[in-house]
Amino acid sequence: MQLRIPRIIIAGATSGVGKTSITCSIIHALQKRGYSVQPFKVGPDYIDPIYLSSISRPAYNLDAWLMRQDKLLSSFVSNSNSDVSVIEGVMGYYDGFGSNTNYASTHHVASLTKSNVLLVLDASKTSRSIAATALGFLKFHRNHHIAGIILNKLGSTRHELLCRDALERVNKIPVVGAIPKNPSLELSSRHLGLLSTVQSKVLRNKVLKISGIISKHIDTGKIIKIINSSTPLAKTPKFTYKKKKIKIAVALDTSFNFYYQDNLESLRRQGADLQFFSPTKDKHMPECNGLYIGGGFPEVLSHHLAKNHSMKKSIKKLSEDGLPIYAECGGLMYLTKSISSDHTKHKMVGLFDAHTQMTKKMRLAYTRGKIIAKTPISDTSHRFWGHEFHYSRLQSVSPDSKFAYTLDIGDGIYRCQDGLMQDNTLASYGHLYFDTSNYAEVFVDRCLSYSRR
Repeated sequence: MQLRIPRIIIAGATSGVGKTSITCSIIHALQKRGYSVQPFKVGPDYIDPIYLSSISRPAYNLDAWLMRQDKLLSSFVSNSNSDVSVIEGVMGYYDGFGSNTNYASTHHVASLTKSNVLLVLDASKTSRSIAATALGFLKFHRNHHIAGIILNKLGSTRHELLCRDALERVNKIPVVGAIPKNPSLELSSRHLGLLSTVQSKVLRNKVLKISGIISKHIDTGKIIKIINSSTPLAKTPKFTYKKKKIKIAVALDTSFNFYYQDNLESLRRQGADLQFFSPTKDKHMPECNGLYIGGGFPEVLSHHLAKNHSMKKSIKKLSEDGLPIYAECGGLMYLTKSISSDHTKHKMVGLFDAHTQMTKKMRLAYTRGKIIAKTPISDTSHRFWGHEFHYSRLQSVSPDSKFAYTLDIGDGIYRCQDGLMQDNTLASYGHLYFDTSNYAEVFVDRCLSYSRR
């Protein structure tokens, strides 16, 4: 059976061309026309989905490396329950894993989902040459999927006319947007946690303001026609949800807000009742049978985390009592003895015999390895695919530390190891996608066993 899923991908010639601002603006314009919109983000990034979610529904990631191809398509079809699905691309359109492949690129996702693409071009330092750039993207791959072009950072009306005229002479792809250059229309990415959490009115108002301005310079009517020409996709089995049987506490605040929506839904499908709380502000853990601490920016408010002694003691005591705990990146940092930058050092939970040192260099890379030990999320040894995204490293890691992961791609915590184990707690720099294995099922079963003690 075939499904009609109206959809569009917003891709960029390079990073930094304004994809996120423009994607939010297209979502805003469609909603103004009365359409409900489901946002998606190509790649493993957590930050852009927060922007997309701020003005629409919770955004889902689409990453062929992290999710594997079949799970990516299944997630996209299953979660496309709105009038329109809008997908923001990642990096340059053909940039994937390595120099000789487009694997995990925006083009790869466009091919998997059979989606039409709007290509965003930075016109700020060019005029007639913009046509050569566009022609290169059209000729680089026979099945390019590009159905429209958006010109960004235009200097004047004359500049726009020069670019439009040049493009009309070399291809029949329509220009569906021409956006004037305006630095105030850009969205920052580093330390989004300083702005807000997912549901902040401050963030929403900022995105709505920018989207309202940009949307005046896009041709929503033409974009809707491209959206409605989408090729039907094969139907996938519907997700089923088990009866709620345990409670899992999930850290969600300004310090911890990096979660894949699919991971949260995967836990819910296995019967988990998710109890969100703030390690920064709340004094005690909610009643629970397990704990999930995601990534984020714990270093930004590390002084507040450090002062919340009752929360730190509560988490450490529960871990020592055998509570199943799974933590990623920021969660790992929080569970070490301290977080340090150049001028400050703040005590954290102290569950792991290691210290976190902030760095100026970002570590962003795909990972691959093997789970070699029984953990709160896995019963058997098997291979996994994930990614790292952090501005820190662990120091003074105890030589007696136990690791659950070996890596053949990725830095991890120590040499080619990741996944620190202590009691019934697993914490890693690497992020995983739950539905590539039975991680959610195992974690919920561990929590259920703990509840019956």
